[in-house]
Amino acid sequence: MAVPRRPIGVDGDDDGDEVAEFFEDDGDVLPDLDRDSPPHLRALADAAHRGDVEALRLAIDGHSGSIDDPVEDGDALLHLSCLYGHLPCVQLLLQRGANLEIRDEEGAIPLHDASAGGFTEIVQLILDAVGNPDSINRMLNTVDAEGDTPLHHAARGEHLNVIQLLLATGASPKKTNIYGKIPAELADPGTEARRFLESANDG
Repeated sequence: MAVPRRPIGVDGDDDGDEVAEFFEDDGDVLPDLDRDSPPHLRALADAAHRGDVEALRLAIDGHSGSIDDPVEDGDALLHLSCLYGHLPCVQLLLQRGANLEIRDEEGAIPLHDASAGGFTEIVQLILDAVGNPDSINRMLNTVDAEGDTPLHHAARGEHLNVIQLLLATGASPKKTNIYGKIPAELADPGTEARRFLESANDG
């Protein structure tokens, strides 16, 4: 799963000069030169990053390959749109038949990305789009390379609304990852997310 990129120095820990170098004179963000996107897939990846649904629509229309092709760092368009929380892009991709269970290079499916970002509407949209209880159960129990389910990702981010939604849909609060950690153990002690998960685990 990719990690959302942000301007250098956004936390205030870095040098102000580095922040200035990240922006053009007119304030536009400079292209991320470290992005691993082949030239013929760049329009797709850029549209997904920006959440520009019309640009994404045009890029898909001009793409000769599959909508599920990896476009950047092993991520398909649906991974990126879920990761960055772009609901209209996710809606478009689902309308175009994107695979909800496509895996990235770390074994994560788009539900992992949406859960990690705390994007409740996108999580709900994905679950509604599946429809089939067996498929929903399979997705809730899908693990990435570290054995984390979507609930583990939501717990790590302490996204209470997503945690509640995943649990209500049937996610297991007792499933351990490769480090033997259940979701509750990934949320900080004393947080509402931790308390809720511990209560669910005791139930």
